[in-house]
Amino acid sequence: MKKFFKILFIIALVVAVVWTFVYLFKKSKPKEKSYETIEAVVGTIEKKTVVTGQINPRDEVAVKPQVSGIIAEIYKEAGQTVRKGDIIAMVKIIPDVSSLASCESQVKMAKLNLDNVKRTYDRQKTLKDKGLISSEAFEKSELEYEQAKENYSNALDQLNIVKEGISKTAAEYSNTNIKSTIDGMILDVPVKVGNSVINSNTFNDGTTIATVADMSDMIFEGKMDETEVGRISEGMPMVITIGAMNDKKFDAVLEYIAPKGTQENGAVFFNMKAKMYVPEDVQLRAGFSANAEIIIESEKDAVTIPERCVIYKNDSTFVYKDDVKTPIAVGLSDGVNIVVKEGLEVGDKVRGNEVVK
Repeated sequence: MKKFFKILFIIALVVAVVWTFVYLFKKSKPKEKSYETIEAVVGTIEKKTVVTGQINPRDEVAVKPQVSGIIAEIYKEAGQTVRKGDIIAMVKIIPDVSSLASCESQVKMAKLNLDNVKRTYDRQKTLKDKGLISSEAFEKSELEYEQAKENYSNALDQLNIVKEGISKTAAEYSNTNIKSTIDGMILDVPVKVGNSVINSNTFNDGTTIATVADMSDMIFEGKMDETEVGRISEGMPMVITIGAMNDKKFDAVLEYIAPKGTQENGAVFFNMKAKMYVPEDVQLRAGFSANAEIIIESEKDAVTIPERCVIYKNDSTFVYKDDVKTPIAVGLSDGVNIVVKEGLEVGDKVRGNEVVK
């Protein structure tokens, strides 16, 4: 029995040694590598830069009052379209006490003078009818009477302006009516009835009654890094993508690059503007965030291959064409594909990445 187990152990040992040698022999043999085959094709390579920014109307105007007072009525609201001259709100003037007293005094003085001149005029007219005075003396009295009436009317108008901001003789030019200064859409009405407002003057900008903008002329406004601004110029085409509109795209043209940059967080940025071409059936909203793509360089109808097929060594570039290391001259790359200027033709097959089995 012991002899049987001894023979069995020897056989197992021999089998293990043989299997180990066979395994190590197979392991030491080099594996045959296989690679994907890529064909050179005709394509277009574009190098782009992306700028983030906002969509804004080109003309946006803050409508301010010409007089200080309290908002009495608001006739328009945000979203409504207005024409130049349309009344947006009305301001009720709170008169200054000293100015009011002065105007009332002027009205009384003008009325006293008018009454006095009228009595003189009536006497002169009676004497003229009887032929007791000359026409020249009567005409002088008549002129003084007309002047006194005009002075009284002006004093009443001045008093009315101080009280209500409206002149009876020029009511259509009242500065208590806040009117739109341009055609467009009302973007915001930040005041409410009862709010106090201040007119624009030397010491302050005044209270904004409404913001009006021409929404038919929209522009893209963004900032570009100094490393990219040297490669773009006014008139270059752009594609604007608006995420809030399901990544809808609009054509645009770069029309302005700031001549001076601003420093932000250690980097220099230049403001830029682009005119957008918006279809009539599309309504944009001011303030939409957007991205602008600018094509900096482009090569069309060129021989292209994936850049992963190219081998870079020092200042030279190679590909494996039919398993032969072939030098090539490359051009523009978009990070995925690259232009081959020399060394390959359309239809040539080159070696790609290794296929892992």
